[in-house]
Amino acid sequence: MDLRTSGELASDQERAAVDALLGPPTSGWAGGQRSVLDRHVAHGGREARSRRHLLLPVLHAVQDRVGHISRGALDYVATRLNVPPAEIYGVASFYALFALEPRSQTVLHVCDDLACGLGSAALLCGQLAAALGPEGAPADAEVGWLRSPCLGQCDRCSAVLVQRSGVAPGHLTLAPVTASQALALAHQAVVPPPPAPVAVRGAGAGEGAGPGGGPQLLARVGRVDPTSLSSYRAHGGYQGLRRAVELGPAGVIRELRDARLLGRGGAACPTGVKWDAVASTPVRPHYVVCNADESEPGTFKDRVLMEEDPFALVEALTVAGYVTGAQRGFLYLRGEYPLAEHRLSTAIEAARTRGLLGQDVLGAGFGFDIELRRGAGAYIAGEETALFGSIEGHRAEPRNKPPFPASHGLFGKPTAVNNVETLITVLDVLRLGGPAFAGFGTEGSTGTRLFCLSGHVRAPGLYEAEFGLTLGELIELAGGLHHGRSLQAVLLGGAAGSFVGPDQLGLRLTFEDTRAAGATLGSGVVMVFDDTADMTAVVLRIARFFRDESCGQCVPCRVGTVRQEEALHRITSGAPLGGTHDELTLLDDVARVMRDASICGLGQSAANAVESALRLGLLPDGRAR
Repeated sequence: MDLRTSGELASDQERAAVDALLGPPTSGWAGGQRSVLDRHVAHGGREARSRRHLLLPVLHAVQDRVGHISRGALDYVATRLNVPPAEIYGVASFYALFALEPRSQTVLHVCDDLACGLGSAALLCGQLAAALGPEGAPADAEVGWLRSPCLGQCDRCSAVLVQRSGVAPGHLTLAPVTASQALALAHQAVVPPPPAPVAVRGAGAGEGAGPGGGPQLLARVGRVDPTSLSSYRAHGGYQGLRRAVELGPAGVIRELRDARLLGRGGAACPTGVKWDAVASTPVRPHYVVCNADESEPGTFKDRVLMEEDPFALVEALTVAGYVTGAQRGFLYLRGEYPLAEHRLSTAIEAARTRGLLGQDVLGAGFGFDIELRRGAGAYIAGEETALFGSIEGHRAEPRNKPPFPASHGLFGKPTAVNNVETLITVLDVLRLGGPAFAGFGTEGSTGTRLFCLSGHVRAPGLYEAEFGLTLGELIELAGGLHHGRSLQAVLLGGAAGSFVGPDQLGLRLTFEDTRAAGATLGSGVVMVFDDTADMTAVVLRIARFFRDESCGQCVPCRVGTVRQEEALHRITSGAPLGGTHDELTLLDDVARVMRDASICGLGQSAANAVESALRLGLLPDGRAR
């Protein structure tokens, strides 16, 4: 049956973009010319369906070539992959970076999220509106612009992502940026290169490259050429993989258990336990996945690591593959990180060329390779099971757990999934040894942690510090607040985290201490707000973020995030329904339902920041409780 979303046909450009990735169609059933045989039998359907996991790359190919994905292109993709058109449309319409209607060949995505909102985002949007017209990307305009959630450039905001389609497509990020620079970039003029990131190894982070130093995740940042495998190896690169081969899979897992390494993505799952569960599962094949869809507002640590030390991530993911018995790994990268994509692609290819990926890695008798998969703008894809769905060619919607990824993960097979910081920390464990690594930090939080400092501090940037450092000490590492300003609040853990007040500057930054204080380290966000910040606007932006990013799969989150934002608008505008007390009671009820009944962490944490803001009295008429 030949099903279509419309009567449109794919253009020659769209067909060429799809065929360049999938190869030419082999029959009329697959979108090619019909033959006499095609009138009697259909063939190749199973092979086409087995390539559904290529749906996201195919949609990117069409978007990059034409600037949007037409109904005709969707029909052609559905035919090539033998997937119902409605499902193809459902996936394409899920992601923010895909356009289903014609728009400008060049689009400027302007961040107006938390950190950039504290800076010059409003001024930048106003200047672009004056130069280009109202927000939107009309097809008849050479350049259009759109507001965007966090672009992961919080250390150097304001930020713009340029999405350019055509014969020579390109994606670039510029931060910090002025309107004149953004317009120059849109018209392909020469613009200054981005500044080097502020990456500081603070208290407890080793300075040396030798085995005597402590954990040092940032040791190579700014010192190694991120495009050179030789430079990486000259600074200790691939010693971790060699050590892993010497120890064997069981030995590496023992070191991770001795190190008591907890995941750095927010859930704090013991890494050794996770890897052991996958390695010991008899079902084959196994997979390893790097979750590099770093979309939490205020977070940029993984971006810095991927841009400045990409070979370390390739090495660490190879170690994970070796230990868990996986021969294939996926690196799922958020679509707003074009520089990281370029450098990781270069690193993967260089490693493959030098025998560090492929059929016989290091001549050690095991095979492993990595596929880089670019996301397309969906915060929810950072949830591990939603990420699996995205890779498989489905909507990035979370799955119920159990079953857990260790037994039923990517493609339904045992899968170990870790974020970038966790994987690179494994290399430090192998360098130091598990017991020595556990000697840093605290009993329940070993090693060092990367903290993303942004907002009203003198030196925003990425800071590595030993667990146990206090919040006040960390802020002082970043130079403290600007002269004459006083602290109003600090957001810990990003939009899914919580606000703490000035009385919490003595809070030790560990998993156990923040948990006891009713907060979370989350993704390492430490966003500082001084007395000039409009906290009402900040909290409303968080509420809008969760409303927009909810995947809509479950009712508690889909409805709850909307009701939460509506109630906040009524409270802060001085027009509560039935009185402020009734509105606060409603917010409590909504928060409880979202936390208890949502499928995934988005809905479960969507009220955290709002509730903490109300407790601290950061909102008008939101009396401290």
